[in-house]
Amino acid sequence: MTRGIAWIAFAALAAGSLVATTGTAPDVRFIPLSDAKPILDAAPDSVPEALRGLAGEELVAAWPKWAKQRDREIRARLEQGDEDTLTNFHLFGTSFTREPRVTLAMLDRARSKSNKALDPDLPLPAAVRKRAGDLVAAAAAPGQNERLQFAKRVLKQKGYPIGSEAARSGAVAYLLQHFEEVLREYDRYAELLKTAQLRNGRQQELVTRSTLFKTRGVSLDTSWQPNLALEQSLAALERKELLAPASVRRVAVIGPGLDFTDKEEGYDFYPPQTIQPFAVFDSLVRLGLSSADSLEITTLDLSERVNDHVNRARAGARSRAGYTIELTLDPAVHWLPDARAYWKDWGGRIGTAVTPVEPPAEVGHLEIRAIRVKPAVVLRILPRDLNVVLERLHFDEPRERFDLVIATNVLAYYDLFEQGLALQNIASMLRPGGFLLSNDALVEFRGSALHSAGSATISYSDRKEDADYIIWYQNVGPKP
Repeated sequence: MTRGIAWIAFAALAAGSLVATTGTAPDVRFIPLSDAKPILDAAPDSVPEALRGLAGEELVAAWPKWAKQRDREIRARLEQGDEDTLTNFHLFGTSFTREPRVTLAMLDRARSKSNKALDPDLPLPAAVRKRAGDLVAAAAAPGQNERLQFAKRVLKQKGYPIGSEAARSGAVAYLLQHFEEVLREYDRYAELLKTAQLRNGRQQELVTRSTLFKTRGVSLDTSWQPNLALEQSLAALERKELLAPASVRRVAVIGPGLDFTDKEEGYDFYPPQTIQPFAVFDSLVRLGLSSADSLEITTLDLSERVNDHVNRARAGARSRAGYTIELTLDPAVHWLPDARAYWKDWGGRIGTAVTPVEPPAEVGHLEIRAIRVKPAVVLRILPRDLNVVLERLHFDEPRERFDLVIATNVLAYYDLFEQGLALQNIASMLRPGGFLLSNDALVEFRGSALHSAGSATISYSDRKEDADYIIWYQNVGPKP
């Protein structure tokens, strides 16, 4: 694999991003009790049962045991998230069936009755059943299809090895059952948000939305739109002189996600991909906040699937293979000018436009473009296994910490207590003056070093739900 001295030197440099001046990479450590104590004191109603009423030596002894146990429990939620990903694949995939994608509008129309139940006599339930049968049949012989291999693995974990007709019938029934559970779950979410709006308006809705998935499985699905909101927030920080040109060198992206089969803009006719680390890289260089030659991005994720994906991309880059990202746009949606312009120009600072994968006829008319990311850029993305609720990277010097941390659609999977712990861990990894950008409204506990420095609301289309509210949290030291 020799590519010449210059290439080897660059690869070694990129592979060693996040290596401190001491020559060692930062360790992953659990949050110490001293940093958790302000959250324990500030949110007594949210403290876990196992820790309530403990103080002094009892709390000192219990804390590390609880933290390790809770870390295992949070990581186990990935399995439930995989079920949700499989349901998305079941409803929206096109690689295993000729049935049309099940859109959200179709679901709304089919559930127009007051009891929200699907009418079995309508075409939609029959299509959902047919899709389930097609998916199970395809997963039984997945070949090299990564998504079908994933489906087969999840079904086996749920007790359906699909090696026999009986197992395949059981797998179909399981898919249909979980589909119904997801519908009921989203009905509960909608009711919670409606109640929050009626009681306390916009602010309470934001708080409710920011902990909405605290009991749900941790899902990895993602799409491109939040990255526009991040770019516009970064531009606003620069205009306000809160971020200086060329000042962002180290960035962390928490929960970068995988575009597996998203309900809106993700499809399965191209390979699974991660978008956000490259989108943030592109935006920072585009805005002049970073140099492509010195920017280092670390992904922090507890998912083995995500970390393996990034590591495989890096392995390909070491062989000078690029990383291709496909971006789709539904022309039936009335996209706002900023969103369409962002989609059209995305990736120009990190790669070159290439011929995209041809969409299958089943998805209908679709705009699509593809960017092949330069190997040098891919090698500046480094994955680390880390549960941000309970773990942090330990830096010996404040100047070695991150200048910027990104966390979109991540912290809503946790309650207020765990969000407080996550903020403490993020603050410990941010340099003084550095920023966290998140689309979750987070409670600023007394003793936290992160404080809101502003926000931005960005809409993507004329649909009300196509928007993000990004809050900028700055590391300015503990609140007295």
